[in-house]
Amino acid sequence: MKKIFSGVVFLLSATFLNAHAAGNIAAGAAAAKKYACASCHGADFHSPTTPDIPRLAGQHQDYLQHALIAYQRGGDGPNGRNNAVMGGVAKTLSHQEIQDIAAYLHSLPTTLVLQK
Repeated sequence: MKKIFSGVVFLLSATFLNAHAAGNIAAGAAAAKKYACASCHGADFHSPTTPDIPRLAGQHQDYLQHALIAYQRGGDGPNGRNNAVMGGVAKTLSHQEIQDIAAYLHSLPTTLVLQK
C-alpha cells in the first residue's frame, strides 16, 4: 500500500511540475514586450537586427530556458554565457518569466528546420 501511495504522489508531483514548467504563453508575450526583446530579435522574433543575433521564434523551449539561465550566470558561472546586453536583461528575469518567455517564443511560427 505504501508503494502505491508513493507512486501516486510521485505521478501527481511530476504532473504538477510539468504543467508548471510549461510556462504561460500570454504572460511570456507580455514579458517579451516589457523587456523590449523585439528591439534586437525583431518584431516577429525571426528577423533579428544583425546577423549575429539569433532567431528565437520556434526555438525549443528547453533550449531557450537554458540560454536565459546561462546569461543570468554570466561568462564566469558554470555553463554561463557572456553578453553585456543579454546578461543585463536576463539577470532581471524571474524563474517564472524565463519559463513564460520560452513558452511564448517556442509557440511562434518559424521557418527553422532540422537538417538530417
